[in-house]
Amino acid sequence: MENERFKALIEELKAGIKENIDYMKDPSDEEIEELIEKAVFDKSKETFLKISEKQFIIETIFNSMRRLDILQPLLEDETITEIMINGPKDIFIEREGKTSRYTKVFYDDKKLEDVIQSIVAKVNRVVNEASPIVDARLENGARISVVLPPVALNGPILTIRKFPENPITIEGLLQYGSITEEAALFLQKMVEARYNLFISGGTGSGKTTFLNVLSNFIPSDERIITVEDSAELQIKRVENIVRLETRNANLEGKGSITIRDLIRAALRMRPDRIIVGEVRGVEAIDMLQAMNTGHNGSLSTGHANSTRDMLSRLETMVLSGTPLPLEAIRHQISSGIDLIVHLARLRDKSRRVMEITEIVKCDNERIQLNPLFEFIEEGEDANGRIIGGLKRTKNPLINNLKLSLAGIQWKG
Repeated sequence: MENERFKALIEELKAGIKENIDYMKDPSDEEIEELIEKAVFDKSKETFLKISEKQFIIETIFNSMRRLDILQPLLEDETITEIMINGPKDIFIEREGKTSRYTKVFYDDKKLEDVIQSIVAKVNRVVNEASPIVDARLENGARISVVLPPVALNGPILTIRKFPENPITIEGLLQYGSITEEAALFLQKMVEARYNLFISGGTGSGKTTFLNVLSNFIPSDERIITVEDSAELQIKRVENIVRLETRNANLEGKGSITIRDLIRAALRMRPDRIIVGEVRGVEAIDMLQAMNTGHNGSLSTGHANSTRDMLSRLETMVLSGTPLPLEAIRHQISSGIDLIVHLARLRDKSRRVMEITEIVKCDNERIQLNPLFEFIEEGEDANGRIIGGLKRTKNPLINNLKLSLAGIQWKG
């Protein structure tokens, strides 16, 4: 491999460049790049190097010294959505839902750890043997997850999930076949009429992307508060927006700010709607109370394998922090959430809306569901892509009050 071939030369050049840097001046990127270019061209007088090889060495040294080493080209490649580093020698990338091995590797664990430390330092986080797990967000919005030894057995682990600068729109989802025009129009009307929507699905099913799409149906004159673990939502058309992000505890175990803290703070900011990126625990009760106390049109997501499973998980989340009777919790859920949109990543790696279900009421100690759209699979094409889509069921929408109050018509 090319980086192995020039490994000794690159390390020799780096050592010489570092000796010539005046750190008292805090050199700029341009000054560092100039030093690297001079060192490489001087070296090429002794060792013949092609122009392409010089360029490769210059970029490699610069990325190593001022960027994220071999990861820098991956971060700059807009076609890559996920970078998975399982130790220094095992790097995988995801493009268009397909995973492949990256040809370049880190020299050793130390180099990978140096890159990880560089990343977390820029976002004011700390990761070490005493605190080997950290989640954070890069300046470009990418979400990172780090796990270090001794917890990680095969070396430092780094996972980076990238988000496009121009987020996917409803037109993009229609083009990918993730949703039908009829279902998309229905959801647009539900958001505009201030129905409370909850998006469920497994890991990688596209919940955050879909939440972002729905968020951009919100009228531009409303005030939105977003609450997230790592800020990922990209809401473009609403100007009156407040973005809140959680904070981990410091080294003394103090100063953490949770999703629950932020939801409570959001309620005092006079929001028209609250958008919670994802509920995972006791904050579920605060989200439900917000939906039940006049903050109609709120949106959130959660991990689950089905619509019914999502309801069970919400019950468990609430019970984990609040000793309420199960019947009371179910009434909170059924009166707070109007619709659940369930997503899934199918065997052909495509992400589809599988079900849109209305939550009707809690009857006989069980929440009643009214499926409005269901995904029907019709087979596979020659490339193995699943053929099928959302089909409207024969069930009418029962809760029409919010549509009427908003003056919105929907016949379906």
